[in-house]
Amino acid sequence: MSFHALLAATVALASPAPSEPAAALFAGTAGELSHVELSAAAQRGAVVLWALGALEQHGPHLPLATDVYIPQAQLAGVAGRLRQQGIESVTLPPYFWGVNHVTGAFPGSINIRPEIMAGLMEDVFASLEAAGFREVYCLTGHWDAAHVRTISEAVRRADAAGLRVRFLAPTVLADRLGLTGPTIVRVELPTKSPAFPDLHAGEDETSAMLAIRPETVRTDIARRLPPAELDPERLARWRTGGEEARRITPDGYVGDPARADARRGRERHEAIVEALTRALTESRAGRGSTPRP
Repeated sequence: MSFHALLAATVALASPAPSEPAAALFAGTAGELSHVELSAAAQRGAVVLWALGALEQHGPHLPLATDVYIPQAQLAGVAGRLRQQGIESVTLPPYFWGVNHVTGAFPGSINIRPEIMAGLMEDVFASLEAAGFREVYCLTGHWDAAHVRTISEAVRRADAAGLRVRFLAPTVLADRLGLTGPTIVRVELPTKSPAFPDLHAGEDETSAMLAIRPETVRTDIARRLPPAELDPERLARWRTGGEEARRITPDGYVGDPARADARRGRERHEAIVEALTRALTESRAGRGSTPRP
């Protein structure tokens, strides 16, 4: 039986039961505040945290919102650690609509034009500044190059206009895309455990989702998925996106989701939260940003 036939036969049984309502993504965010409470937080000098994800296919075993859930959970952890340090923060509801160049040919990968996304971000930044906020930190769980460059440019423009805006960018991502400048805050992430490139919906992301939103993972399917390993040449072609990416990875993942483990996911999540918090606090103290070229 082909994988797609297996999937058709099992998806009804493997799909997770309805879980928390979508409003759970607003828990602990500015979406629950009144305008009076929000204004008061701004006047107290609260830092704004914003997760910029995307609705994107993540294989047959993970939800489309994977790249939203993961950075939102990470920023929730950062907010808690900042609170322990006496630093107040306000977390915005996450952003769902990203640039999907690589996986844009798959159903469920909603692709937004970069100029539209950048314009929306700049409007949000302007609204935050008008409300009295002075400092914003952005994080993305979606590493599509076009998406990341769009964030970087929107952050740069908003920062140049007067609001202090920073992009928390993992060093490996910043190096790959050549992200530089004072608005880029490099974050040293813990080393991944997989033995080969685990770029999309593989062991790493599946472990993360088992840790933070286990009810959304189709575990019966994940356990049966064979490894999808790409050599450098095929990886380069996969990153060209569109139908070529779908041809190379017809099931929509790169890595080994069957090896996913909730415990490793929790450990890595905590390590990433710690790295993000450290990078943010060092940036606020005038360190941690890439010098101006």
